[in-house]
Amino acid sequence: MQKKITALKELTNNLWWSWDTEAKQIFEELSPLLWQRNNHNPVGLLQHISDDELVARCRCEYGEKIDRVYERFTAYLNDKDTWAAKHAPELVEKTVAYFSAEFGIHESVRIYSGGLGVLAGDHLKSASDLGINFTGITLFYKEGYFRQYLNHDGWQMEDYPLQDAENLPIEKVTGADGKDIIVTVNIAQSEVFAQAWRLKVGRATLYLLDTNIPANEPHYRDICCRVYGGDQNMRINQEILLGIGGVKLLDQLGVQPAVYHMNEGHSAFLTLELLAMELSKGVSEKEALDNVRARCVFTTHTPVPAGHDRFSREMMHYTFDKYISTIGLEFDELMRLGSEDKNNIYGLFTMTVLALNLSRSANGVSKLHGEVSRTMWQHLYTDKKIEEVPIGHITNGIHASSWTCGYTGRFWQKHGTTVDNLSLSHEAAEAILANVTDEDLWSLRYGLKRNLIDFIDRYLGNQLFHQHINSYYSDYNTLRSAKNTFSPDVLTIGFARRFATYKRAPLIFRDLGRLDRIINNPEMPMQIVFAGKAHPHDDAGKDYIRQIVHHSRRPEFSGKVIFLENYNLGVAKRMVSGVDVWLNTPVRPMEASGTSGEKTVLHGGLNFSVLDGWWPEAYNGKNGFSIGNGESFENHEEQDSFDAEKMYTALETQIIPAYYERNELNIPVKWISKIRNAIATIAPEYNTHRMVKDYTTKYYLKK
Repeated sequence: MQKKITALKELTNNLWWSWDTEAKQIFEELSPLLWQRNNHNPVGLLQHISDDELVARCRCEYGEKIDRVYERFTAYLNDKDTWAAKHAPELVEKTVAYFSAEFGIHESVRIYSGGLGVLAGDHLKSASDLGINFTGITLFYKEGYFRQYLNHDGWQMEDYPLQDAENLPIEKVTGADGKDIIVTVNIAQSEVFAQAWRLKVGRATLYLLDTNIPANEPHYRDICCRVYGGDQNMRINQEILLGIGGVKLLDQLGVQPAVYHMNEGHSAFLTLELLAMELSKGVSEKEALDNVRARCVFTTHTPVPAGHDRFSREMMHYTFDKYISTIGLEFDELMRLGSEDKNNIYGLFTMTVLALNLSRSANGVSKLHGEVSRTMWQHLYTDKKIEEVPIGHITNGIHASSWTCGYTGRFWQKHGTTVDNLSLSHEAAEAILANVTDEDLWSLRYGLKRNLIDFIDRYLGNQLFHQHINSYYSDYNTLRSAKNTFSPDVLTIGFARRFATYKRAPLIFRDLGRLDRIINNPEMPMQIVFAGKAHPHDDAGKDYIRQIVHHSRRPEFSGKVIFLENYNLGVAKRMVSGVDVWLNTPVRPMEASGTSGEKTVLHGGLNFSVLDGWWPEAYNGKNGFSIGNGESFENHEEQDSFDAEKMYTALETQIIPAYYERNELNIPVKWISKIRNAIATIAPEYNTHRMVKDYTTKYYLKK
């Protein structure tokens, strides 16, 4: 019995379990209530389960399940016959160092805020699956990103519960002498110290730097307090720790990466520490810069100019004065590396420019975003035409098994396959789908939608999530008793993401009368579920949430439009699996890629989006729906009016009729035909296995 208990506890300390359905089930089976209360965190769960209980449980079938999962886990870790072993053996020997300000791996580890972190987490998992030696670097945020709740007016409020390291599957990084490894960075005239934590993610490793230690001055202990928290001073301090501190940590560990990958400009200061290492060898500045470029690649995610971090010359001088004096770099040379105007080093220092200047390759995250990025940064390459600007593209994908709920996983297992097999190729997906009937797919959709509706009912009624007296849903029991609550028979639209204004969450409410007629059509009704967080400092985004809350209270929309508080990875998985249609309404071309619409496809959902981000590459007219054909207007009002009209028209003439048109078995044959086309064309292409392979062959491996 002790071996089984030891195996179970070992499983909790590697987030591999987070993308293995049976592994998650063995934890949930111990106590569904405690599993829910601990935010699906097995470390926290086992703290409430005695060894006596575990011994008793392991004597039965439960112990056999542990053996089965643990055997699969150890086989995974020990497998040498991987894609990387065949196609990139040099990246089995030496690691890829991947720096990101956030990683969204699982909802129980709150070191992420949104899509950038989710992409980083999926990247990490696929690198592990493919057998690439992969090391992530980030910060350990003791308060993470905020927990959201809405006051009675529907205004977003923020709460910051502490993350306790003892409740997470992380361990201190220590040296051969058993003492904590401490990294030191210079910020202004101070030395700042950071300890490090290790988090295992399959075969990959994620290191988290943490300044919350007694050796630091009090104000430096909070550098790692919150994801993207604080002012510009806090932001630059975080980015120094991430970039410079991350390189120093790897150096202290004796890790010499084959390549450094900067996921967005937040980590670009890592190039300065690499430059310092080169200069310390006595080489010329030009040779040092060339050597740094040869080791770095950079991914930009931001098509919005204001989204790129910029720091004033005064802040740079104050913050880096001591650092550059110790490495032998002139301050003006530092400014030149981050200046958008080579002839003016007295302006702002731009992190993206630093990353572009000191990388051997750079890319956007979709074909359209690559084009936008080349145009945005063409002024840095005055000798080149826009199409010659050295920024390529690799379109984002998703880690398929992470985004497959248990119900869907069991569905594909019943048909002798997995979602990973669906992702292998178009031919493989079509062959699998040929053995799945329309009735099977329709049954899957009904089961998933019932699961979503039941989840919404529990989620909104759970006092753990609604402890505030003035909460928006304090009177949910009244709403729940109404006859017009969500139904699995009704076409269900989902919209969930960060509430940046360019994503236009309230666009569907532009014509309330028309939406009323659509939602309350007696023969072909519709219902909508919203979720998402606005940045704590983004009052315009918060107002979008408030607008949606107020609309949901209107008599004609009550019980048919709902907003879920505290969006996280767990809620996201419920939504992408349960809704029939995933709605996306950004202002083109401001969505760099987006991936949530890729996730719903695995469960038989369909994407409905402006032709922005990844959707222009994937949409073929038969695998989802588009809002317009990519038309752009300079006037924002004109753009919103045009896109709203196209959205309503598509709902009225394409989406709703296709969903409700049934054959003699009450099956929507045309709708399911679109589902088949979506799975066959999207799942094999828009996944992180393909994405990481592209990064490996195009950027990680030296040409």
